[in-house]
Amino acid sequence: MNKLRFRSGQVHLRKVRVDANTVIEAGDLVWLDTDDAKPASAFAWTTNLATTQGNFAAKFLGVAHQPSAAGETAPISVDVSPDSVYEFDVASAAYELGTPLGPDENTSTLMSKQLETAVAAAAIARAAEFTLASVGTLRVTFASAWHTSSANVNAAIG
Repeated sequence: MNKLRFRSGQVHLRKVRVDANTVIEAGDLVWLDTDDAKPASAFAWTTNLATTQGNFAAKFLGVAHQPSAAGETAPISVDVSPDSVYEFDVASAAYELGTPLGPDENTSTLMSKQLETAVAAAAIARAAEFTLASVGTLRVTFASAWHTSSANVNAAIG
């Protein structure tokens, strides 16, 4: 289900290739596999959630703004901006402003549309608001490994 919930901020869209056998929905967290965008759910699981989140952060591209159905090969637009604010599904909890977040997991598979608290070194996002009680959605900002103004440790050139 397409679930793109952009709320505010400056968007930096990049056109990215997609393989014909890859399905991406608008709002998916996507990563760069050599030269093609893929959803978080297609990322290889390694050892445990923290390790997989860290590996994913190194390749995290951004939030898909266009879908790509099976069989389509047209490039899609992906937001790589650290200034965009999105409303994302999160694991039910109370959050502080700046809480580091990574993709949630579902049976040893990363989820493409849900986040949970992560260690800072493995995070791809931060909470852009605090909550007084447990919530299921949260405003967040992202840290792409492909934007040099990003807080992602993998975004440095050289």
